[in-house]
Amino acid sequence: MSQAPASGGVEPRPRRRRGREVTALLFRFQSMFGLVAVFAFAVAFSPSRNGELLFLSSENLFNVVRAVSEIGIIAVGMTFVVLIGGIDLSVGAMVGLAAVGSAVLLVGDDAGLVPTVALVLLIGLGFGLLQGIASAVFGIQAFIVTLAGLQIARGFARIWSGGQGVAIAYGDGPGEAPVAFSLLGERTFDGLVPIPALIFVAVAAAAVLFLRGSAFSRHVYAIGGNEKAAHLSGVPVTRVKIIVFGVCGLLAALAGIVHAGQLNQGSPNDGAGYELDAIAAVVVGGTSLAGGRGSVAGTVAGALLLGVLNNILALRGVDTNIQLLIKGLVIVVAAGLQRLRPAF
Repeated sequence: MSQAPASGGVEPRPRRRRGREVTALLFRFQSMFGLVAVFAFAVAFSPSRNGELLFLSSENLFNVVRAVSEIGIIAVGMTFVVLIGGIDLSVGAMVGLAAVGSAVLLVGDDAGLVPTVALVLLIGLGFGLLQGIASAVFGIQAFIVTLAGLQIARGFARIWSGGQGVAIAYGDGPGEAPVAFSLLGERTFDGLVPIPALIFVAVAAAAVLFLRGSAFSRHVYAIGGNEKAAHLSGVPVTRVKIIVFGVCGLLAALAGIVHAGQLNQGSPNDGAGYELDAIAAVVVGGTSLAGGRGSVAGTVAGALLLGVLNNILALRGVDTNIQLLIKGLVIVVAAGLQRLRPAF
């Protein structure tokens, strides 16, 4: 004969387990759910023209992806840094340095397309590696190192450009950049898909695959979870930290190249504030600022969420100051959700 359930109001264990699993799922994919919610909001409040919702037009949707492509590329690199419990405040200045370097090398030095791109990427990589060495080897806090790096990169950009913007003209003559570089501002697939959006997607896809299937990614998460325990487990903490900052600098330089190609110029003031937007995308994407928890896929969703929000507010003609307030509230809510996230 079967027995009746024990009294006392104790909740059955399978039900509690299912509740924990659902809660964990909600927090794990909070950025995806947030993106869906903001997208639905944008559809509901989109203005229309000739019976067509402006937000849902293919041109507008690709414009959203184009608008977030530079920040998205930077945010992918920032995700790696945040996962180890660090921060990089120099990425915006690196965008300006890379944009200036691209313009000066192409127009002023006639360096050629491939040497220019290679040299600028190496500058970003080297700058990031040096910051990683200062933080990991000498024990200086990443906040201080990269804050100084911000000033240094911005200073180098001003010296390199003479303190002025450098326009990029295209052609085959001296003082003209190769026409191929202008493709960064163009669209493909019948003039629909922006080239920067494709670069962003490629970078994000490579990073997602890397974080899911490499031993290095396990080291990154281990350091962010507990650096001391990771060190005792044989993880090369110093080397991993240096490489992570190098990757972040490399991707910031790539974003600077894309920036110069889209605007056809390089200015030492380019990229100002980009570091804050990149950090916002990472936070909204669900990556913990304490390290050890998060994903590139979440960061991509966070960047798109902020891009969709910016787009629909602009389409509705909302005052830019109000837009800043709304974005700030979204970031605070996302950070607050991290505080509520269970440990399981």
